Amino acid sequence: MRRITADNYSKVVLGIETSCDDTGVAVLGFDGKVLSSLLSSQIKDHAAFGGVVPELASRKHQEAIIPLVRAAFSDAGIDDPAGETGLVAVTAGPGLMGSLLVGVMTAKGLAQAWECPIIGVNHIEGHIFANRIAHEGLDPPFLCLVVSGGHTEVILVRDWGNYELVGKTRDDAAGECYDKVAKILGLPYPGGPEVDRLAREGDPAAFDLPVPMSGTREVEFSFSGLKTAVLWAVSRIRDEKKEVPVADLCAAFQKATVASLLGKVCLASELTGIKRVCISGGVSANSALREAFRDRFRENVYIPPMDLCTDNAAMIAAAGLERFLRFGPSGLDMTPDPSASIA
Repeated sequence: MRRITADNYSKVVLGIETSCDDTGVAVLGFDGKVLSSLLSSQIKDHAAFGGVVPELASRKHQEAIIPLVRAAFSDAGIDDPAGETGLVAVTAGPGLMGSLLVGVMTAKGLAQAWECPIIGVNHIEGHIFANRIAHEGLDPPFLCLVVSGGHTEVILVRDWGNYELVGKTRDDAAGECYDKVAKILGLPYPGGPEVDRLAREGDPAAFDLPVPMSGTREVEFSFSGLKTAVLWAVSRIRDEKKEVPVADLCAAFQKATVASLLGKVCLASELTGIKRVCISGGVSANSALREAFRDRFRENVYIPPMDLCTDNAAMIAAAGLERFLRFGPSGLDMTPDPSASIA
């Protein structure tokens, strides 16, 4: 492990997250305490398009990031960022190339100007660290289900910085499927929260939707078929000139999705012998998913609070600090990798 001096502990980590459409900036103490965490959302900018427009996202990051950095240090009570920053941690991938470039180039510029080290962070590793921030004393080994708009993966965390990919989706991520189903049902973007809200009002038994990959003994996911099943159900109802029971379809879809996610994590637990489980990522905010995992794993499940489920810079700062202390800094020749894998 990299040795640090007492002076390091008086400094802070600046975390920057721009992997997709949220601009996140956070300030973290070297003791791991979050001093400030701010987020600039682009939901309203992309809502009219029904999804994230990459070129628009990168432009909005450029507009938001420097004012957000200033605000984050102000909220943390730091008047001299140049003198008090001991590390700049930034998401280097995976994500949208244009968005990643804004964050990485900003981080490089600040690190050079302030003469402090820089560390590139894998976005998925950041999501794993959301639970470390939220749950003091959480230590490996454990399984982590990272489930979001772009990712659905089960990762075996053997140690901090030592990861094994146990399984992932073959096609759509779970969060992406939520948004696509919401669009089929005429719900506003982003669709995940809307589907979750309406599912509480519907009857999950009203439609017999398939639980994806439930018949296999592999830790793998696939949600494109479930999305298609919803589309066919809606088309059939409309062909019959009937009103689409949106709440019931949301409930049935959510039931099948949660069953798939929970079933495969249970299988991963059985195959690896690891009983402790974390979930993270935007879909971990889903009420049915949280309830199902708590019912199944009881005291052995760790779920972050809502503000740490979605993309944020606090998790990037925390992951970056741990990686820096263990492995040292990245070079200024670091480049973003939109398809970076955690293992």
